[in-house]
Amino acid sequence: MASIREKYNKEVIKEMKKKFNLSNDFEVPKIKKVVVNVGIGKFLKDSAQVEEISKAISTITGQKPLLTKSKKSIAGFKIREGLEVGMKVTLRGKRMWDFIEKLVKATIPRVKDFHGLKNSAFDSRGNLNIGIKEHIIFPEILPEEVKNIFSLEVTVVTDAKDKNKGLELFKLLGFPMEIKQ
Repeated sequence: MASIREKYNKEVIKEMKKKFNLSNDFEVPKIKKVVVNVGIGKFLKDSAQVEEISKAISTITGQKPLLTKSKKSIAGFKIREGLEVGMKVTLRGKRMWDFIEKLVKATIPRVKDFHGLKNSAFDSRGNLNIGIKEHIIFPEILPEEVKNIFSLEVTVVTDAKDKNKGLELFKLLGFPMEIKQ
């Protein structure tokens, strides 16, 4: 079975050029990067849990996460400006394609009661945002070793100019889409 990257190069470019009447391969939208985001706000007080989340994100993505700081103080959430409230990993190149492959072929099929990606998961620029409620759906994570389950967000950034081209790109790559009835 061909990888998603090979499928993009051999099939998707031709299909996109035909469907959108594009004259050049470089006009076809490409995936630029994948960003994996985790909020650690509720675990701020416990450094052991923050370390466990960091280790899990490293295992999932193959890259050490970057701690993100809050931009503003929000009293209701007990957050001060400059406090570390999240982690993110930006994947590009081979790691990005490997992660997308794993996401489409191994991770998303493990989600309970999953009916496909909704159209609302795509923004006006053709980027895909997936919220994952439990990180234990990733095949590298052993559920029996997990103390705290956390959620994360995966953003797949494209250089598509509009939602239709981005949506078609992900359909052709084999992302599971919701079937309208």
